[in-house]
Amino acid sequence: MQANKREYECSFTYASQGGTNEQWQMSVGLSDDDSLFSCSVWRPQGKSYLFFTQFKAEVKGAKIEYASAYSQAGVGGQKDVPLKEEEYTVGDHTVTHKDGKFRAELSKLTIIGRTRHDEL
Repeated sequence: MQANKREYECSFTYASQGGTNEQWQMSVGLSDDDSLFSCSVWRPQGKSYLFFTQFKAEVKGAKIEYASAYSQAGVGGQKDVPLKEEEYTVGDHTVTHKDGKFRAELSKLTIIGRTRHDEL
């Protein structure tokens, strides 16, 4: 899955077991002043039944300031269920699963990146 907004890009790659023909969505956005780039990947039905063996999200043109991953996306008044911080790693440009710690459940991933440094 890949999406871009002008010179910024977001990609999501994964490996999984199971073939449930699930519907997933991806969206990207840019703040009004072009300083923040956002990327989200999620399952609108809330829970994924895929057994994820690995995942990686990558942003180009922005440095990740914040990222969060969830085992279940909130639907119908339910709240998102976050993964434990030990299950994934957030770098400057990537968010990836941690081998041996990731519990194979993923339903939503959100990333916010800064597109440029503001000089003081």
